[in-house]
Amino acid sequence: VQLQASGGGLVQAGGSLRLSCAATRNIFRVNAGGWYRQAPGKERELVARIQVGGATDYGDSVKGRFTISRDNAKNTIYLQMNSLRIEDTGVYFCNLAPSRYAYWGQGTLVTVSS
Repeated sequence: VQLQASGGGLVQAGGSLRLSCAATRNIFRVNAGGWYRQAPGKERELVARIQVGGATDYGDSVKGRFTISRDNAKNTIYLQMNSLRIEDTGVYFCNLAPSRYAYWGQGTLVTVSS
């Protein structure tokens, strides 16, 4: 299975971005999916998760601003990011939740400027 994250870019603080993660197989139908963030100099952290049944949960730093969703027909999960802050800067990865080592991809870089 390969996961391809996309949609990152440079955005001003307060702006929005929508990330996509396409899987080569329909793994998100039977496994929880997650978006992870690795900020410069910090460890990778889980910021959003969507369960098989659709329930979602978020890290405290993104709660109320980010929304994770899933399209099973497209084998894809999304991360809508609103009200972006400078501290949201980092490389965003998708994986299952809990993650599987073999599924880590390149991620997509999000840079939030002042």
